[in-house]
Amino acid sequence: MTAPGGVDVFAPVRADLPHPAADEVRLRQTAIGVNFVDIYQRMGLYPVPSMPAVLGVEGAGIVEAVGTEVEAFRIGDRVAYAGLPLGGYAEARNLPASRLVRIPDGIDDQTAAAAMLRGITAHMLLDRVCPVRQGMVVLVHAAAGGLGLILTQWAKRLGATVIGTVGSPDKAELARSHGLDHAIQYRETDFVAEVRRLTDGGGVDIAYDGVGGETLIRTLDAMKPFGSIISVGQASGSLPAIALGELGPRRSLSLARPSFFAYASDPNSYARATAALFEQLGRGLKIKIGAELPLGDAAKAHLRLEQGATVGSILLRP
Repeated sequence: MTAPGGVDVFAPVRADLPHPAADEVRLRQTAIGVNFVDIYQRMGLYPVPSMPAVLGVEGAGIVEAVGTEVEAFRIGDRVAYAGLPLGGYAEARNLPASRLVRIPDGIDDQTAAAAMLRGITAHMLLDRVCPVRQGMVVLVHAAAGGLGLILTQWAKRLGATVIGTVGSPDKAELARSHGLDHAIQYRETDFVAEVRRLTDGGGVDIAYDGVGGETLIRTLDAMKPFGSIISVGQASGSLPAIALGELGPRRSLSLARPSFFAYASDPNSYARATAALFEQLGRGLKIKIGAELPLGDAAKAHLRLEQGATVGSILLRP
């Protein structure tokens, strides 16, 4: 990426990769995750450390070389990662060994690469930010997206009733096949009115919003008193200004804006989240991969994600 902007800022570059530093591992990547945070960084909404930059914060592959101080991994191990540093859009890369987790047998590289960032985010939301308990009712915006499908399944396993907004009948069916209790097609139905109807006027305990804009504002009226709204993205391109008085005392709401990177940068949180994620995958958590494109088609992957033209996760193939 040569500068912030549209997908035309991407250019393929051939570079020599040095031997891993003492605490690093060289990873020959087999699958690379594409996420909205990549788009935010490309557009300049989230700054990158320097230019030119290689985007990408999620992937999986095979250990190709190890630094002199690395004891946890060997050449040939299958591993995955999510989080900083940037640099995932590459055939191979060097990473701190502390960032890597071994992929259990029975889970393929594509599933691991598609699950890491969204799965860790789901653990952060469900376990840390506002723990989900038996009997809660939660609202998931973009329930057919990569994060939405994971949140739906995991929240159901915790005993919640899950309502989700989707953009089409096909996406509604996909979300239902992943455990969604009630799908609201937001282009045809007022989601606030439908949430109120489904909850007998009570509203939901927790709402997860990765859309931003007017969706986040309107979600205030879909909440139960003392409910929690968790903002996890801005797919609409903007985050609204919300006056404190809009949250309470009339509505008595909490609003959170947690950071995946802050969570994943803490070693203890990262270890707990990845262990919980692989446990869920071992128990049958389904990961929907909506598209796999060659690494050289990163621009197409960004456009598909921005336009909502796919479901689940998008991967790049090195």
